[in-house]
Amino acid sequence: MDGYAKRAGDVLVWALLITAPARAQATPHVTIDNFTFSPKELTVAVGTTVKFVNHDDIPHTVVEKKLSFRSKALDTDDAYSYTFATAGSFDYFCGLHPHMVGKIIVR
Repeated sequence: MDGYAKRAGDVLVWALLITAPARAQATPHVTIDNFTFSPKELTVAVGTTVKFVNHDDIPHTVVEKKLSFRSKALDTDDAYSYTFATAGSFDYFCGLHPHMVGKIIVR
């Protein structure tokens, strides 16, 4: 391997190493599909932003039981994000279809 190829290889390895933590820290998400939140329960650290994405063909909302957060109606592929600033258990449901429920546990 010539010097140029070795330097290019070193740069590639370095780039992969420094971007790995960023990829590992992707925003946690909850999908809405077939009238279900998935995962039904998600545990995150304080300060984490969770993204809710609707993949159903009809609108849904995300409403926390104690009303600490509430999304607008989310059409197909719309998203809503919320940052959990305090520890606790957050039960939520779809305001349009109350049988749809989920929980975020913040530690």
